[in-house]
Amino acid sequence: MTDIPPSPDQPDPDERSKLAEIVATRRAKVASLREAGVDPYPVGFRPTTTLHDLRTAFPALEPGEETGQQVSVAGRLVGKRELGRLSFLVLREDGVELQLFCPVKALDEDSHALVADLDIGDWVGARGEVLATKTGELSVKPATVQLLGKGLRPLPKWHGLSDTELRFRQRELDLVVNAEARQAFTIRARVLTALRAEMTERGFVEVETPILHPIPGGALAKPFVTHHNALDEDLYLRIAPELYLKRLIAGGMPRVFELGRVFRNEGMSPRHNPEFTILESYAAYDDYHDVMAMTEALLQRAARDAVGTTELTYQGREVSLAGPFARRPLLALVQEATGRDDVDYDTDLAVWRELCATHDVHVEDTWGVGKLALELYEALVESTLWDPTFVIDYPVEVSPLARRHRELPHVTERFELIVTGREFANAFSELTDPDDQRARMEAQARAKDAGDEEAMAVDESYLRAMELGLPPTGGLGIGVDRLVMLLADVANIRDVILFPTLRPERG
Repeated sequence: MTDIPPSPDQPDPDERSKLAEIVATRRAKVASLREAGVDPYPVGFRPTTTLHDLRTAFPALEPGEETGQQVSVAGRLVGKRELGRLSFLVLREDGVELQLFCPVKALDEDSHALVADLDIGDWVGARGEVLATKTGELSVKPATVQLLGKGLRPLPKWHGLSDTELRFRQRELDLVVNAEARQAFTIRARVLTALRAEMTERGFVEVETPILHPIPGGALAKPFVTHHNALDEDLYLRIAPELYLKRLIAGGMPRVFELGRVFRNEGMSPRHNPEFTILESYAAYDDYHDVMAMTEALLQRAARDAVGTTELTYQGREVSLAGPFARRPLLALVQEATGRDDVDYDTDLAVWRELCATHDVHVEDTWGVGKLALELYEALVESTLWDPTFVIDYPVEVSPLARRHRELPHVTERFELIVTGREFANAFSELTDPDDQRARMEAQARAKDAGDEEAMAVDESYLRAMELGLPPTGGLGIGVDRLVMLLADVANIRDVILFPTLRPERG
């Protein structure tokens, strides 16, 4: 007998013993089939239709109606009952179910013996006539039934799979028994398709840039580090594709985007996974006003294509993506939240420190006014912004890759899009002055040397590309996972990532 390892949803020894007994019984069935010359894991099967297409083709048969049409169908067995010399099997394929109506006299001898021995969870193929039973249920009456793959482990009982840890760890099981999980990933697929379509229609070219970087950059985040043996060099999983994409702009590709994974060596929470998906794009000649308009259009396109509407309900509360989205300067939001419209970026640092102390906001000795303003905003404001809001004009101190504002001396032409209290996008009028960029990277490098693990290093390859000449450029990054969370109405990012990062299994 094969040992069955403990599972989070079956911690009780008696339950593990029952599971081991079920698996042993099913393994004995596999052995019997092989002895009889039947392969329990055959090669190939040719369905002539999917269950979805079959239901679409026959939407309303009369009770007892026979069509005379022969089909081959396949799916996982999720229901089985016997009524005298009549068996009913329920197959599920891609979330759609169909009944097999199996009178003994209609089945060949081998199929009859197989049907009696099938277990819930087996993969089954059938060939037969499409009809409606006397109760009007669309069915296939098979002449032959074939085992396509024996399931050794039982599926959860009728009430489904509610253990969230087990759902995330065994996503395949989650997809079998939870329709909500399947729906979330269907929405995710539609979102990705919609984003690609919108970008392509706007003249952007999709590209792929390295995931292993010699220098971490493009965002303020702690990277994962690995080692390349042949080069004997440390490399870093990318925290953003930004610097490589902007090198393509310098090379003369005017509109580029990448849709892919990035990695940040940070904590895990319902809103954060160490690896996640972003859409990042750069467009020559655009500024952050152009990018705001495009961002709004991207979210609206994703909503319409994925769920059919821009009028959403998220966690019981309505939110509209119909637009236009509000635009609010970060400083103005901080002034409102603190009731201090007399403070601005020229106000003495001591006043800002006192304001942070008043609102229990942590302060580091090295932080300037811009960083303190950002900390106050994140502590007091961000989570309160439910409706889509572009928070604009971030301080220079916290925006090392953004262009200085064309009119305001202390801020950059940068925005973040906040929806339901969460950041969905980050974008700039890009910094194109290589001397200004070098100065900011060197300031980041000093912060890194002082112990800031999220600060950037000086990237000479990127600076060399900038010195070729960068045109005015608008850049955008959208968090795809959070967008899917919004459209699928789920609160945990792990519900929209097929295989999220989890602690190692114990036991």
